Amino acid sequence: MSSMKTLVLPDSEVRDLASMREVIEVVENAFREKALGKVQMPSKVYLFYNGVGDLRIMPCYMESLKISSVKIVNSHPRNRERGFPTVMAIILLVDPETGFPKSIMGATWITGMRTGAAGAIAAKYLAKKDSRIAAFIGAGTQAKMQLRGLLEVANKLREIRVFDIRPEAGKSFTRLLEENYPGRFSVIQAGSVKDAVKDADIIITTTPSRKPIVLDEWISDGVHFNCIGADAPGKQELDPKILKRASKIVVDDLEQAIHAGEVNVPISRGILKKSEIYGELGEIVAGLKNGRESDDEITVF
Repeated sequence: MSSMKTLVLPDSEVRDLASMREVIEVVENAFREKALGKVQMPSKVYLFYNGVGDLRIMPCYMESLKISSVKIVNSHPRNRERGFPTVMAIILLVDPETGFPKSIMGATWITGMRTGAAGAIAAKYLAKKDSRIAAFIGAGTQAKMQLRGLLEVANKLREIRVFDIRPEAGKSFTRLLEENYPGRFSVIQAGSVKDAVKDADIIITTTPSRKPIVLDEWISDGVHFNCIGADAPGKQELDPKILKRASKIVVDDLEQAIHAGEVNVPISRGILKKSEIYGELGEIVAGLKNGRESDDEITVF
């Protein structure tokens, strides 16, 4: 026992260990394994902090990797006013054979990359193959992670639009694009959500909104949504009419999504039925269900 050591990795070291492409590959395999019943992943547990934020606890065991883990992550939207990240996380890795804690690591970067990778995988299977216009509603840290992931799978994009209620965030997002991908895209900082989403092929929302910010009448057939911001009970970003109109609503985990995903509010209000959810992303990755089947479908993840 004395020879066993727990590896401690700060977030600053973790971020140098994997590229977005590598993270997408790992996350895609994890979705596949989960769909095939090879992963234990109970629904996350929430602690709510009097309206200022929340804490989520997420355990998982992947037998194929011979590792189990628990992630603890917060969400405090007002932290940006304090100069803190709105999301911070740690992961504890546990040896399933002995229960020994193999590693404690910073997971703020991992959390962002994993979510960015999930969005990329959803776009890979659900967006049109020739998608040219992507719209980002919200321009914070997660929007930038979604951008990194999307650019790994959507190689025909030619125009990227962004809208954020904080103009400085939108400017930071457009500057990131112009500096890292000079001349590759037409980059537009839109003046409204409506302007940003008009005729877009892919729409990515990363806001903490508790009311719809994207309306049905603004949306064209064939669009794919990655709804990332609705990650807790009561949050929603889409007009429920979009969900009713969608050909396929796909979630990462069904039981978790109905309580804390984009569908949670419409389901709780009786607007949407659980049976109207097409399936989990892992089922599509594993070939158990079809992804996009026509260019006219509206798909939501």
